[in-house]
Amino acid sequence: MSKVPSLSYERAVRALQRDGWTFVRQRGSHLRLQKRLGEELLKTVPAHWPVKRSTLAHILKAARLEVKAFLQLL
Repeated sequence: MSKVPSLSYERAVRALQRDGWTFVRQRGSHLRLQKRLGEELLKTVPAHWPVKRSTLAHILKAARLEVKAFLQLL
């Protein structure tokens, strides 16, 4: 099992966009992304450097994305 990396929010957002997520809006230091998988999924990514590994792990779980697949999108 791969470890969740600690990286900037820009790299995390770009990888999620490669997975089909689209940028909806930004409010303060948080970006909102959405994806449609039967139902609409919304996910908030904090604009922090670096994004904490635990936070990124929760984002990936909610995005239904395995760490290994996420690492390939980087």
